[in-house]
Amino acid sequence: MTFMNLFIPHERTEEEKQWLAEELADQEKRYAAIVKQMEDITPQREIWYAEFLQRIQERGFNVNGDQKQKIPLADIPVQPNRPHKVVY
Repeated sequence: MTFMNLFIPHERTEEEKQWLAEELADQEKRYAAIVKQMEDITPQREIWYAEFLQRIQERGFNVNGDQKQKIPLADIPVQPNRPHKVVY
């Protein structure tokens, strides 16, 4: 069996179309609220990132059980210069 062309043609009733439009509007409203909240905490998130990167350089992270490995500064990834993106 192939997974190509599995689309089953169907028609939506007016009631279904109306429900779908309302659901989409509700989801977009919730998404906009989430994006706003994420943008509001951007300064705090930058602090969290910096604290995390400092912590893994100083104390390291658990590799196996109680073994920790410190990450050298050369191996720390550079934060990309782009806005944070909320995906749903």
